[in-house]
Amino acid sequence: MKKKPLVAFVCTHNSCRSQMAEALAKLQYSDVFDSCSAGTEIRNRINPDAVQLIRERYGVDMEKNGQFNKRITDIPSPDILVTMGCGVSCPAVKAQWKEDWGLDDPTGKGMAAFAATLDIIEKKMRELAEKILQTR
Repeated sequence: MKKKPLVAFVCTHNSCRSQMAEALAKLQYSDVFDSCSAGTEIRNRINPDAVQLIRERYGVDMEKNGQFNKRITDIPSPDILVTMGCGVSCPAVKAQWKEDWGLDDPTGKGMAAFAATLDIIEKKMRELAEKILQTR
C-alpha cells in the first residue's frame, strides 16, 4: 500500500472494543493510517466504561471528540478490516487485508476487564502499524 490506508475496526455493537481501537488509532497512529469504527448491530451510545477508561488513560473524551456509533454500512470501504473477535462476519465489506483480533467483550465485567482489553488493543495496534509501515 502506497497511500495511507483506511483501517476499519468492527465489532457487533460498535460501543466498546471497536470504539477504543478507533480512539487509540486517532491518538497515536494517524500518521500511519486513517481509522474509523463500526458495528453490525449498533447500540445507541458508546459504552460508558470505555469512555471512562480512554479518558483516564489518554485524557480524551471519545464522545466529545466526535466519536459515535456507526453501522458498517455507514463507513467508507476500508483498505484494512479489523474485526474485534465477536464472531462478526462482514461479507459485504471488501478490504485488501483482514484481521481478527479475537478480543472478548469486557462489557459488564468491570474496569479491570476493560483495561486488560485496552492493553491488548494497544499491543495489536502497534503490530498493525508496523505491518502497514513495512508495506510502504
